[in-house]
Amino acid sequence: MLRKIKILIAKILTLISPTLNTQVWFKMRFGRFIDMHNPQTLNEKICWLKLNTYQNNPLVTQCCDKYAVREYVTAQGLGNTLNELLGVWERPEDIDFDKLPKQFVLKSNYFYGLYIICTDKTQLNRKQAVKQMRQWNKDTDHLVFSEMQYAKIPRKIICEKFITTDDQNAPTDYKVYCINGKAHYVQVCKGRTQKELPKFYFFDTEGNLIRNFTKDGLALSNNQQVWIPATEVWQQMILYAEKLCQPFPFVRVDFYIEQGNIIFGELTFTPAAGLNATSGKLPVADEQIGKLISNEELGIRN
Repeated sequence: MLRKIKILIAKILTLISPTLNTQVWFKMRFGRFIDMHNPQTLNEKICWLKLNTYQNNPLVTQCCDKYAVREYVTAQGLGNTLNELLGVWERPEDIDFDKLPKQFVLKSNYFYGLYIICTDKTQLNRKQAVKQMRQWNKDTDHLVFSEMQYAKIPRKIICEKFITTDDQNAPTDYKVYCINGKAHYVQVCKGRTQKELPKFYFFDTEGNLIRNFTKDGLALSNNQQVWIPATEVWQQMILYAEKLCQPFPFVRVDFYIEQGNIIFGELTFTPAAGLNATSGKLPVADEQIGKLISNEELGIRN
């Protein structure tokens, strides 16, 4: 109940002032307010971008839309990286489950975290799935952290091919941090299952592990290695990310790599809404990546 009240208050605050809501959340997460005239860390600059640039950028809105972004990716010559689309609907009631394969993934095109992974259609509760998807079409969770770039996305349900892995768990994520048209770091998220969170590791674009960027990296012994794809696949992924990131001062380009195939995931403009205090990154990463985004290039004048 307390969580629901907190979410409701946050949504109301966003409707009053996205900046006020962002500052309240930032204070709760980090113990300080953002100096919007001189942001320093990656989190601070993501918050500045979501409040000042991304909420009014039609291309950002298109690229946040998990369906419309496919047109953008194709226009950049990377249609070959798109996961197979099995269907798209405005109403979940229109989905003919009998025509879908045994395994698939249903997603809302509107926001993150709204998906149903079906590994065996015979075990799927269709009535419950439709009820859940109806709720997606009413969802206003972009208001919680003032991610207004999602506000104008027309709601759809999409169905994509289930990405098969040897262990039947979620595929490894490769999240390429891009600034002003250039890739700088890759966050690798490995070992996600239905019962366990993934481990997070950062690499530079040459595939060198940066241990002190994450707790999981620091926990590795000196002789431990983290498997990443072959050099040619890794380098191809970096090239793809740099093709997709060109119009944006900051974006994280997310991929999967399975059996040597690079599969586009999504473009993420506000990772963790600029409020990432725990998972994935340590403060040193937040500071070092933040330094790469120039306040002057963002148009911030002290």
